[in-house]
Amino acid sequence: MTQTIGELLEAAADRALPVVRGIDDGQLDGGTPCAEYDVRALVNHLFLVVVNFQALAAREEVDFGQAPEFVTGDWRGRFGAETARLVEAWSVPGVEEGVTGQMGLPARTVGLMVLGDLTVHAWDLARATGADFVPEERVLDELGPGLAAMAPRAREMKVFGEPFPVGEGATAFERLLAVTGRDPGWRLPGAPGAAGTAGKTGTAGG
Repeated sequence: MTQTIGELLEAAADRALPVVRGIDDGQLDGGTPCAEYDVRALVNHLFLVVVNFQALAAREEVDFGQAPEFVTGDWRGRFGAETARLVEAWSVPGVEEGVTGQMGLPARTVGLMVLGDLTVHAWDLARATGADFVPEERVLDELGPGLAAMAPRAREMKVFGEPFPVGEGATAFERLLAVTGRDPGWRLPGAPGAAGTAGKTGTAGG
């Protein structure tokens, strides 16, 4: 049975929230697998994605060009509240029908974009801060084929980097990360097993 976007986002949020809440203020200036984002900038980006995709679920206009500062005050608590609103927005009956966004994409495809961002950027932040992160298998089952299908267009838009080469023994999540242009073995420079940086910041949602 196909999982709804709301159900999948709820599962993804359950795995992402501990990572975000566990970020120490002293880690905000550290590097991430997204070469042009430090931890603070990546948290801000993920906030923007979570807020804007609530609007997309409601067929409202969004502006990804803005750069508000979300990492102030109780930003960890606010991130939890905003992801709960995201899940609620994509759980409304009929939300996956029709199209949404400036490109007029199928609504379920747009839902898969934010699912990809929430999952992949949670991994980015986990690697940047030394946290553990393993996505739920049902999320990967839906997201793997979804991101692979989006990848050619995403590379044209410079959202994904070129596929990162992985071996035959790579896990499903490692293959998913590689599709986005990430090195699944990325570690902070100087950390055990450090292997460099990924070339692009984005998942399907940016």
